Amino acid sequence: MTAATNPVRRPKAVLIDLAGVLHVGNQAIDGAVAALARLRAAGLPLRFLTNTTRTPRRKIVEKLRRMGFDIDEDEVQTAAHAALQLVRERKLHPLYLVHPDLADEVGASATQPDAVVLGDMGPFLDYAQLNAAFRLLMAGKPFIAMAKNRYFMDEDGLSLDMGAFVVGLEFSSGTRAEIVGKPAAAFFRTALATLGVAPDDATVIGDDVHDDVGAAIDAGIPAILVRTGKYRAGDDADPAIRPDFVVDDFGQAVGVLLAGTRS
Repeated sequence: MTAATNPVRRPKAVLIDLAGVLHVGNQAIDGAVAALARLRAAGLPLRFLTNTTRTPRRKIVEKLRRMGFDIDEDEVQTAAHAALQLVRERKLHPLYLVHPDLADEVGASATQPDAVVLGDMGPFLDYAQLNAAFRLLMAGKPFIAMAKNRYFMDEDGLSLDMGAFVVGLEFSSGTRAEIVGKPAAAFFRTALATLGVAPDDATVIGDDVHDDVGAAIDAGIPAILVRTGKYRAGDDADPAIRPDFVVDDFGQAVGVLLAGTRS
């Protein structure tokens, strides 16, 4: 474990990334189920944050419970849910480029779309869909992306995430996407608002040095980087991002929090 030198009080809330921190694919990371139980026993309010946009929140929670995690649906904040909130607030009628499993949650695409909403379609994304989105963007329609991650850790190794397609559409259309999931500061602050906790009174635990840890720090939230999931050797040496702690796994992160020491 590595950390800066000034210990501070225990946080009033914890925001926890899911994939790569609690589990990889359908497998819980060693010790994570027991560590979450210890964190719950301490009475700390929790929110679970995920940029996963292939699966509805209900199914995410079902999957986590099958692995042994004690998590309720209203504790999980997804990038897809954040996108839906924004669409409703602005009364938009988008073209949705989303995974088929998410279609029921977001609804059907409009026949005359006035925006583009992009999620992670995985193997279901094709050129015709990207080109339809491109033409809307070239016509001046707004571009909402659920996330902009580079890659994620799946059971069979690192996999390309949707960030490459967000950047591609931005490059070709000249339209900058509005990101609603991580690393957007609003994604973290929305979770904290539901708990009534200020950013500097919380802690984020994540495996992505940029989209979890760096984004949390930019939002004014202390952060712990775990060496599981998408963590790559050298991430903790990034000169621009200084996690409050770097630990081996979620269990060790919980130990740090319950000891009341982070910097």
